[in-house]
Amino acid sequence: MATAYSTAGILVKYCVGAAATRPTSSYTEIPGVKTIPALGTDVNALQCTPLSEIFAHHYVNGLRDSGGALGLTVNDYGAMRDAWASCVSAYENMASTSAMYWEFTAPNGSGMDSFFFKGKPVELGYGGADVDSVLENTCNIMPEGGFTFASAST
Repeated sequence: MATAYSTAGILVKYCVGAAATRPTSSYTEIPGVKTIPALGTDVNALQCTPLSEIFAHHYVNGLRDSGGALGLTVNDYGAMRDAWASCVSAYENMASTSAMYWEFTAPNGSGMDSFFFKGKPVELGYGGADVDSVLENTCNIMPEGGFTFASAST
């Protein structure tokens, strides 16, 4: 039998801390998050085939690319907007020796670690609207550096 886990209970949280050390506590939740896009780091393949090759190209790994802004789909309501504005303000007012860390926390008992990365939140725009639907918006985060799985914050 295959093992599968529900996404119910996943939290998106942030914390400002020292740039060199990821904080392990005091993260703040962003409420109303509905979707988190797939997030990985594609490696740019640099073609280094010598002229003497007659069968196949040769490659070396180049820089990793997170794909740009990470867009979280959220329910657009006052408390979410206030939380996002506080997050943006915390980023803008942090010390030059600090960084903003993001955590995607899997539900307890899922057997999965939390996913962490540094990133810059971008001010909200207007998410648009459709007839007979929930008002949504996109909270964008610009990743800064790599990604890691680690034990959840407390």
